[in-house]
Amino acid sequence: MSTADSFQQHVLPTYARFPLAPVRGAGCRLWDENGKSHLDFCTGIAVCSLGHCHPRLVEAIREQAGNLLHCSNLYQIPQQAELAEEINTHHVKLPGKVFFSNSGAEANDGLIKAARRFGHHRPQADGSPRFEVITFQQSFHGRTLGSMSATGQAKIQQGFDPLLPGFRYLPFNDTVAIEAGIHPETAAVLLEPVQGEGGVHVATPEFLRAVAAVCKKHDLLLFFDEVQAGFGRCGDAMAWRMIAPEIQPDGISWAKGMGGGVPIGAFWLADRAIDEAGSALASLMGPGSHGSTYGGNPLVCAASLAVLREIREKELAAHALLMEVRIRETIRSWASPVITGVRGSGLLLGVGLDAALIAPADGKTAALVVVEKLMDKGLLVPAAGPETIRLLPPLNVTAAEIDEALEILRGVIGEF
Repeated sequence: MSTADSFQQHVLPTYARFPLAPVRGAGCRLWDENGKSHLDFCTGIAVCSLGHCHPRLVEAIREQAGNLLHCSNLYQIPQQAELAEEINTHHVKLPGKVFFSNSGAEANDGLIKAARRFGHHRPQADGSPRFEVITFQQSFHGRTLGSMSATGQAKIQQGFDPLLPGFRYLPFNDTVAIEAGIHPETAAVLLEPVQGEGGVHVATPEFLRAVAAVCKKHDLLLFFDEVQAGFGRCGDAMAWRMIAPEIQPDGISWAKGMGGGVPIGAFWLADRAIDEAGSALASLMGPGSHGSTYGGNPLVCAASLAVLREIREKELAAHALLMEVRIRETIRSWASPVITGVRGSGLLLGVGLDAALIAPADGKTAALVVVEKLMDKGLLVPAAGPETIRLLPPLNVTAAEIDEALEILRGVIGEF
């Protein structure tokens, strides 16, 4: 039975999968079951931040697997403490505490719970709890019931109502709307510094500063979803620092690239005082408030520690900025009418497409048409909405690999 037939018979059809079955990877390349080589500028959707089978990551997994795969969070896991220290000291660089989950959606669920716990600790004037979390149109925060309810895209939510109550979606990058959008029950604001799934839209410095000011004025928590954008992808360990470095968030969520391919996510809460008694925000999530059976087990923490240290020690965030310049300058030199622009930061880039010139048929979007043609030519990229493709290569991608990928893109774009 072929892979495609086996999928059709045994796997839930929750993905519109491409007819490609990868079997081996090395660095920036994937080989499919037919032996064809592909340049991978999808990387598991920004997951394989060091490329495929990076020696440091493979060795960390191999060594830890020979010692201890898993033990319960009832006990103190040394690798978990070491990873949390790495994140706090070298990446967030602010006092706080970390909870480890298995995915970005779970991490965002944790932030949502923290917002509600805060809303009980700091209630409305009449004593009733605050519970509302403001998010933004075209956001994406995951597909669990909680994170899906926080997502500002109706197509993600269709057919799953009633959604979890307590969310409102405001226009992204609209400073007026955020000031006018606060209600007495509002407890927090959650946003992506760079919206990935929603089309690769970067928050403006003015917008982030306006959101931070509103949160301070109304005693709200400020949360950043850096699941796709964090840990070097956008040119800094933390994506928000590329936009407004002076801001100090109350919470951050991560996943994807922090594990290099192993399933790990996390959320961070600040240690800042939230009341006259000096109680820390992070202290609200005490014993019994949250949990995860697999979250932060020895194997995934050892793997993530290897990834984050490699990113930091090899200065791969700075390298991402250099490759961004190379990509932007090359695409600009084509002066192609098919490309409407390049958005994003670092190596989270969206290439906008003129759908009228591509003229897709058979119900396909312009982005899907281009994605399929690129795949046929040996370049893997994901879409980001109907008129944008994403470039998400490994953070250690070489200039030669960038040039090779762009030459393929240029050839496909030239067909239109």
